[in-house]
Amino acid sequence: QVHLAESGGGSVQAGGSLRLSCVVSGYSADSHYMGWFRRAPEKEREAVASIRDDGTTTYADSVKGRFSISKDNAKNILYLQMSSLTPEDTAMYYCAHEGEVVVADPLDGSQYQYWGQGTQVTVSS
Repeated sequence: QVHLAESGGGSVQAGGSLRLSCVVSGYSADSHYMGWFRRAPEKEREAVASIRDDGTTTYADSVKGRFSISKDNAKNILYLQMSSLTPEDTAMYYCAHEGEVVVADPLDGSQYQYWGQGTQVTVSS
């Protein structure tokens, strides 16, 4: 079983920056697809970014140029560096792991098997 634990959420002012972390255990972070997703109140879950074992990244249009996904394979930690934050980025952020599923669309959350409990990000004006 894969276990994911997010941290790093908090409250920031518009234009600020924040870095989220996700510790992965049970699997090597080097050999599976991983991603970040978010859900805002009264809205559906949406993809943020994903990364493959070879380092290839994919971003949602809404965060391109502002967010950066990366991973430390030695420590099995997934990161999401966020900058130029706006109130529209306010949401609960979740990290996800492919597990035994072969992900065809890296931004399709329904194809990920394991999920963390989430970390709250609040951006004020």
